[in-house]
Amino acid sequence: MWLGRFYLIFLIPYTLFCSIGAVLAGLVDRSGKWSHAWARLWSYGCVKAAGVRLVVDGTDKIPTDGPVIYMGNHQGNFDIHVLSIAIPRRFSWIAKAELFRVPVFGGAMRRAGYVPLDRSDGRKALKSMKEAAARIASGTSVVIFPEGTRSTDGNLLPFKRGAFLLAAKAGVPIVPFTINGSRRANPAHTLELNPGTIHVTFSDPIPVAGEKEDVLLERVREAVTARLEAP
Repeated sequence: MWLGRFYLIFLIPYTLFCSIGAVLAGLVDRSGKWSHAWARLWSYGCVKAAGVRLVVDGTDKIPTDGPVIYMGNHQGNFDIHVLSIAIPRRFSWIAKAELFRVPVFGGAMRRAGYVPLDRSDGRKALKSMKEAAARIASGTSVVIFPEGTRSTDGNLLPFKRGAFLLAAKAGVPIVPFTINGSRRANPAHTLELNPGTIHVTFSDPIPVAGEKEDVLLERVREAVTARLEAP
């Protein structure tokens, strides 16, 4: 527990520092590239401070040009950090709208070009998906957790269809990823921190052209499950 408290003491000022850096960078570079670089710096620092070792496999399967949609499991808070480091190309997060209302931090996310997902009602969620589709059409890759929230026991939750409706509309490949070890590093709803290894594995891209949403959902789920360790 003491390590978790020490990490929290580090996390608060470090997050503020990186958020201010991202906001200021966004004033100079409207593309969001510099702000995203600050987000990656934030993730590097958090992973190092937590004593987490990151192992990444399958980056050679990620297309080197054109936008893609990354989809995979969500185990814990460190998923954000390890994906920010593991994904070699710039991307945008599709994240819950509440995070964008956090002072300074939310501004940093907007400067980086991330997309808020408002799930308070269907119309707002649809607007969020249209914004994400426009971002993809402009050439930007995005990351989505199709479970919609973290799994507290490590087992995959049901996938929400909205992510696959977006994929079908955008018409770009889906790159599945599987995260192992994140839940052990920081169990849900606790300050407990356990230094160790988090493993991120990317699977072969899944083409979406001509496929129905339900078929895409099952193919992504199979790819993620195939590399998911037992809880």
